[in-house]
This record gives sequence, C-alpha cells and structure tokens, in this order.
Amino acid sequence: MKYLAAITLLFITSISGSLIAQVVSSSADQQRECAPDAYIRLFNGKDLNNWVFFLKDPSVDPAAVFTVKDAAIHITGNPFGYMRTREQYENYKMHLEWRWPAEATNSGVFIHAQVPDTIWPACFECQLKAGSAGDFICMAGTDMNERTDKTKIAVVKKETSNEVPVGDWNTMEVICKDNTIEVYINGTLQNKATGTSLSKGSICLQSEGKDIEFRNIYLIKI
Repeated sequence: MKYLAAITLLFITSISGSLIAQVVSSSADQQRECAPDAYIRLFNGKDLNNWVFFLKDPSVDPAAVFTVKDAAIHITGNPFGYMRTREQYENYKMHLEWRWPAEATNSGVFIHAQVPDTIWPACFECQLKAGSAGDFICMAGTDMNERTDKTKIAVVKKETSNEVPVGDWNTMEVICKDNTIEVYINGTLQNKATGTSLSKGSICLQSEGKDIEFRNIYLIKI
C-alpha cells in the first residue's frame, strides 16, 4: 500500500508540474504575441530615421542640432525647434529619460502635438525647464480643466521639484488616457490634467536654449 501511495503521489506531482509548465508557457507565449502591438520603441538608440525636424531658422541643418551618440539623443538647443514623431498616438504610457550634460536650462516634451509644424504648435508641453519639470504649458489655444486662470497658459506642478543633479539621468513617465494626462518625474506624480482639448497627436522633443540629452524612449499602449 505504501508503494502504491508513493507511485500515486509521484504521478499526481508529475501531472501538476506539467500543467503548471503548460500554463506558464502559455502565458509567456501570449506576452510574446501581445508585446509587439503594445510596445512601441520611439528611439532605437542608433538613428533618428522615424522623426521629423522643425527649426525656427530653416537655413540650419537639423543634423547639426539633433544627433545620436552612445545610445542617446543630443539636442543643442539652438536654434529653437523640435523633433517630432511621424505618427500620432493616443491612450498610452510613455517612458523617457533626460539629463543636462553641462548646465541645467530649458526644454520640454510636447504631447498631442498637431500639424502644421510651427515654433509653438498646438499641444500640451510637459515642462522640463530646470526646477519646473512637471509643469503643463497649454500651447496655441489648447486647454484643460486645471487651467482655471485663462490669462495664463501654465498649470504648475503639484509637488516640489525632484530633479536630479546635472549629469545624472531623470525619468519622465506620461500617461495619456482619453482626455487625461498624468506626468511623473522620477517616480513622483507631479501633475494631472483632465478634460484636455486634445487627446491624440505627435510627441516632440524640444530644442530650447542649450544642450539636453534623451534616451530610452518608448510607449506602451493602454
């Protein structure tokens, strides 16, 4: 009887292990199947072929302003302008990292940017100005519920500044769902917009002043 019980236990354990392995394998297969549709890498770490460039001074070659080195995008900040995704996006979580290589100055990330391209397109800027990362700027007539003072285009962040020192990498995560936008700086929710007048558009990295670098830029659809 003890021998039979041991055989039965071994059989049940084997079957259970097999079923668990099948479930894990099935889950992994589903993740592999879904990941290509949900995950969008905006910057491949090598080149900027999938971006469009706009500069205030059209006589300047964008290749002199926007470059790639060591898997990071380097933007000189002069002249003013931006690099824009060719595609428009909605309902996503975006992750990116940025740093000031030499001096903390000014820049921004445009969300839901509209065409035609102009120096200040219709969009919501997620501010990266030193000390103000996380502010919203409602550009070219865009609006949100939190902009209660219509004489101003800025909606100031909710928490104290939590940017890291010059030379270190910051993280920004932007969650866009329908007509809401949340902005996290280094893991802290700094701002939230509701009732936004735009819910879809391109994403832009701004050239505004001096050097800034970006890396690890991707979207996850939600």
